[in-house]
Amino acid sequence: MMNQNQVKDIIQRWRHTPEEELKPEDYQQFQKLGSACLSEGDSKRLVTFIQEEKNQGIVKLMGCLLLEPLVNEAVRKEKSLDHCEAAIVHLTRTCRPRELLHGFLELIEGIHAAAISETILALMPHLQTVLLQLEEDKAACLGSALQALQKQLSRLPVPYTQQQEEADDYGLCGCCNALAAFIRPFVEEIKRNGGLLFFSSARRNMLMDNSQSKDARACLAYLLFVQLITIESFPAVFSPVFVLQCNMEHIDQLITSKNESRLLKGLALFEKSLENVADHSLPVSLLALNSFYRVPQNLRLVLTACPLQHLRTSSLQVFQLFIDKLDGEAKHKFFRCMLKTSKHAGVESVIVKNVRNQVELSMKLENWNDWFLGAGFVSLLGEVLCLPQGPETDLLTNMDKIMESLNLLRFLLIRDKELRRNMAVWEELIRIKDEYLKMLRVCLSMSRSYYSAELKELREDRKQKAKEARDAARSSRIAKSITVKDEKVSDMSPEVQHQVLQCALVTFDLMESLIVRIEEITEEKKNQLN
Repeated sequence: MMNQNQVKDIIQRWRHTPEEELKPEDYQQFQKLGSACLSEGDSKRLVTFIQEEKNQGIVKLMGCLLLEPLVNEAVRKEKSLDHCEAAIVHLTRTCRPRELLHGFLELIEGIHAAAISETILALMPHLQTVLLQLEEDKAACLGSALQALQKQLSRLPVPYTQQQEEADDYGLCGCCNALAAFIRPFVEEIKRNGGLLFFSSARRNMLMDNSQSKDARACLAYLLFVQLITIESFPAVFSPVFVLQCNMEHIDQLITSKNESRLLKGLALFEKSLENVADHSLPVSLLALNSFYRVPQNLRLVLTACPLQHLRTSSLQVFQLFIDKLDGEAKHKFFRCMLKTSKHAGVESVIVKNVRNQVELSMKLENWNDWFLGAGFVSLLGEVLCLPQGPETDLLTNMDKIMESLNLLRFLLIRDKELRRNMAVWEELIRIKDEYLKMLRVCLSMSRSYYSAELKELREDRKQKAKEARDAARSSRIAKSITVKDEKVSDMSPEVQHQVLQCALVTFDLMESLIVRIEEITEEKKNQLN
């Protein structure tokens, strides 16, 4: 432990030592001495040292090292709070902004879980001061700061009730309000610059190719997100497509959360970001971006796996809204992707219904949409009219898609005049239709025979009051092949199993009647041509 004279000698040496001659040990010693002052309750002496004119050279070079101990002391909110605040304020005015920013980011990264909100509230005003001093790359630096803050705020529990929100025990609501105040001067600067993200005209043209553009876009995304959750007005100075692109990464983080509140925020942000985008305007190039692939796929998981009905309903609405915003080529690519990857008949039925809507819309246009009436449509139709496991396809599990596919076929055959304008497309449609119906008939025949046999066996077993062991074995066998809306029937009673089997046969009859009607329409069209 050094005595007071030794400390004075070290400080005197630092005052006369050029920056390039300072050693790592000097920086460590400076931080150690400052921390010792705070731990000994002598924060006033530390503030006096920092503010003394003759020490400004030392403070400018090494003062950033005192940020962490000062902020940690301020978080404790003891008698030294005013002294710590005064010291931090002086450091933000004296030290180099870049070094201060680096120090703040490290401090945010290392926040202890028990002091997240207190630490963020303590440092946010000073971080704002530092960022406002920056001249170059302000957007990228702000983006990095906002991402670091959001990472810590995401660790805080979200209040579920009005009482919890008012109590704000974990400080999330207070931090969100502080965050809104934090971004306000940057939002104002964006307004003044016409939404040009603090860039000079020369650098503005390089934004999308700049190595820091990711942080710059992240900056805008978080600015807009904070504006959304605090319900503040914000003029539409950005392209809606650009806003959507900026928000997609954050939307992805929110909708993959298992927290209901965060998931709802993700859906709200996605819907809000899509609202101002013109219908049929999102180009296919956006689908090549990772976020534009992940978000719909994760939305599909919410649609099919979320146990909460209201979230599934909201997800379906947003899913359809996203489809509506895609242009023709993008819809075509998106539909093919979903048909290949969704592995869920309910989602696929939504896609097939949208395919029909796009075909009908294209028929009303003077200039054909090739993706839904021309050569491009044929490849999509091959994905629609497809049984995933051939003749062994589970018709009950895939019922939704199959029924929508048959309805699409019937529509196409009824509206044959528009399709016959391109005979190559028409002939390919007939070929695909014939192959699909042939395979579906085989599948229906096998399924009807199997389920009829199971139903007959079940009836006989019920009459004979078979032993429980035999019933259990039969139930297990049925369960391997029957799925009703993704619900296994291994635990169903014999009465419920009887109803399921009976419904399956009714469904098969309905499919058969549609196939017969399609064949009748096909024959009628042939006769009209002859």
